[in-house]
Amino acid sequence: MDNVFDYRLFRIGDTTVTTASLVAAIVVLIATYVVARIARRLVADRLFARTRLSTGVRYMLGRFTGYTVFVFGAIMALQTIGIRATTLTAFGAALGVGIGFGLQDIVKNFVAGLVILIERPFEVGDRIEIDKIAAEVAEIRSRATILRTNDDVHLIVPNSRFMQDVVVNRSYDRLLYRCHVPVSVDNASDPRLSSDALLDAARRTEGVLQEPPPSVRFRGFGSDGMKLELLCWTDKMAHRPGALVSELNFEIFDALKRNGIRLPQTEIHVLGTEGAPGPAAPASGMEAAAPRSREAHR
Repeated sequence: MDNVFDYRLFRIGDTTVTTASLVAAIVVLIATYVVARIARRLVADRLFARTRLSTGVRYMLGRFTGYTVFVFGAIMALQTIGIRATTLTAFGAALGVGIGFGLQDIVKNFVAGLVILIERPFEVGDRIEIDKIAAEVAEIRSRATILRTNDDVHLIVPNSRFMQDVVVNRSYDRLLYRCHVPVSVDNASDPRLSSDALLDAARRTEGVLQEPPPSVRFRGFGSDGMKLELLCWTDKMAHRPGALVSELNFEIFDALKRNGIRLPQTEIHVLGTEGAPGPAAPASGMEAAAPRSREAHR
C-alpha cells in the first residue's frame, strides 16, 4: 500500500507528484468547493438577511466570499502537491498562453461577471430588457447570467453580452413603472368625456398608483377614430406587465360602455350597378370589399 501512495505519477517543473499528494490535493479541492458554497449561502442568506442591503448586494457579497474561499483552497491544494512559487509562475505563464488562444471567451465572460457584480447595473430580481427580450434576473454566475421570462423560460446569456449591448433595467433605482395604454374612440365622441372615462378605469384597477396620478394624452385624429393614451404609474408591473395591461383594458371597456362612448366604426359604401353610391352598410373584411373591387374594374 505504501508503494501505491508513493508511486510517482508525473513531474511539474522540479516537483514530483505522487499518488498520495494528488489524492490529498483532490480532497482539499472538493472540501474547498463545499465550504465555498456553504460560505456563499451563509453570507447571502443569513449574515446580512436582517440588514437593509438589497437582495442583489447580498448575492454579490456571497459570490465574492465563495470565490475567495475557493482561491485560497486551490492554493492550499497546490501546496499539498508540493508545487512551489517558481513552478506556479511557470504554470501561470503557460496558462496565459492557453487563455490567449483557447480560453479567451471564458475569461472575457468571467471578467464581465465580476464587473456586473461590482458595478451592479442590475441585480438578482431586477426586470431587464436586452435585445428586445424582457425577463427577470434569476442568477448571476461566473460565466453567464440566467434570465427568466414571463413564460417561465430560462435564458442563459453570456456575461460579455451585457458589456456590449444596451440593457434596459426597469427596476433600477426605484420600482415604479409607467404603463402606456393606447385607446381609440369614435370621432363623434367627446374627447373630455372619454378622458374622464379612462381616468375612472385607472382608479378602479388594482395596482395602479394614485400618486403620481394617472393622466390621459390626446394623440390626435385618424381615419380609425380619435387616438388617446392612458398613462399610469404602478409598482406591480415590473415582473408581470401583461397582467396589469389586461386588467386596464377590461376596466377601460366597462368605463367606455357606462359613458356611452363608442369604439371606432368602419363603414363601407358599396357602388350600385349604375355607379351611384348605395346605402352605407357596416361591413368588415373581404365580403364588403369584393363587390367594390369588381365594380372598379368595369
